[in-house]
Amino acid sequence: MTGLPRKIMIFGLLAALLLPTSALAARIKDLATIEGVRDNQLYGYGLVIGLNGSGDSAGTQFTVQSLVNMMERLGVTVDRAQVKVNNVAAVIVTAVLPPFSRAGSTIDVQVSSVGDASTLAGGTLLMTPLNGPDGNVYAVAQGALVVGSLAFGGKSAKVQTNHPTVGRIPGGALIEREVAYEFGDRESLVYRLKNADFTTISRMSEALGGRFGRGIAKPIDGGSIRVSVPEDFRGRTVEFVAALENLEVIPDQLARIVVNEKTGTIVMGEDVRISTVAVSHGNLNLVISEADQVSQPNPLSQGETKVVPRTTINVTEGDGEMVVLEKGVSIGDVARSLNAIGATPRDLIAIFQAIKAAGALHAELVIL
Repeated sequence: MTGLPRKIMIFGLLAALLLPTSALAARIKDLATIEGVRDNQLYGYGLVIGLNGSGDSAGTQFTVQSLVNMMERLGVTVDRAQVKVNNVAAVIVTAVLPPFSRAGSTIDVQVSSVGDASTLAGGTLLMTPLNGPDGNVYAVAQGALVVGSLAFGGKSAKVQTNHPTVGRIPGGALIEREVAYEFGDRESLVYRLKNADFTTISRMSEALGGRFGRGIAKPIDGGSIRVSVPEDFRGRTVEFVAALENLEVIPDQLARIVVNEKTGTIVMGEDVRISTVAVSHGNLNLVISEADQVSQPNPLSQGETKVVPRTTINVTEGDGEMVVLEKGVSIGDVARSLNAIGATPRDLIAIFQAIKAAGALHAELVIL
């Protein structure tokens, strides 16, 4: 074998060995966030105008009051008894203020009806202050709504697509106040894991020590770690954070099974293990059919023609099979064994609950 093909083969083998580890690894920026760097929720109360008769009804008193108050602030005196709000809807405006947002930049807002308006399509949001939890105004929203739905109809019929009483305004809020955060000259940073885990924190500390030097990272607990800014990066904290967050760590996770009985959805992690257990499953089918029959009276009789429902119920139960699941089998073995006995997703939910009750399931069972 010549030198070049041999080198290609060696690189190919190395790539094959490294691929599973790389596929399981995740960047630190996807696993943890810097303490204090977070989003902030904003909200406000406003009015949407310009609706084509699809606004709040006259019985929605807070809409009438809001409209009258706005007109009076504009110097227009109106009689509340004469105000009709068919083209106006009262709404709650919500938005998320990202970290490091500066005054003058814009953010998206969501507008939701709080009255009995049938649709917000075609409406325009009037200037609405958006407050934070501390009561201060951080942004002001205004603009035309993008609803992406329609709703038309009368008293006997109605046509509707999507959700017509909620809309968005892309870039509809102008930031007026900034959330102060000192970031430039800090000597240390605290990272908090999105999912606290001691093993993940330990691996994160090892990865940081291997990249920037031992002792630079000190775990505080299972969910946070303190990272000192190296001397080489003093005054260049942004560059340090960029280099740190691109390091890859293999996160650990709990063995967990999440089931949703309403939809029949089952999600299982790869670390789910069970002890030796025998599972017996019998298919139980309940078929209920109903058909209408007409009861016709005899000729010249005074009886009435009636529709009588006829209901038929058939219950069948298939032969059960006993499947033995060996100790320590993987989630793939569990799925294949249960599928072999014809278990449906809803059957699997009941089976997992029974295995958990028997003490043979070594995983957390979460039922939504």
